[in-house]
Amino acid sequence: MKKALIIVPVLAILAFVAVKVFASSDSEEGIKFYRGNWEAVVQKAKAEHKPIFLDIYASWCGPCKMLKRKTFTNDKVGEYFNSHFVNTSFDGEVEDGVMLAEKFHIQGYPTLILIDENGKVIMYEMGYQTPKELIGLVKHAVGE
Repeated sequence: MKKALIIVPVLAILAFVAVKVFASSDSEEGIKFYRGNWEAVVQKAKAEHKPIFLDIYASWCGPCKMLKRKTFTNDKVGEYFNSHFVNTSFDGEVEDGVMLAEKFHIQGYPTLILIDENGKVIMYEMGYQTPKELIGLVKHAVGE
């Protein structure tokens, strides 16, 4: 009888924790970044007829980390970006990121770039952006 009195509350607590963990992971959509080399990103964007949202960051960059933690994980940002763009992110100091940093003349991190289907840069913005600021910048850049 004593074991039952202990087990039931423990099971109830575990069930509550499991529901909270799975519910919170489902509700935090955020931006889904495509992982592949630059050429694969370009091909995906062409196939889907979508512009590319490119985040170029550095692993040591504080504002880059804050952008990833606070802005890119935002539900509204994710909803908008995932439906309108092929999203990708590269470390500007590693592999394809080095080439992209040179190609787009990166002067600082983070740098956020929108590129249309023809490869034309339609937005180039440096620095941390709040969710509201980022959505506003991008909507303005695409004429919404």
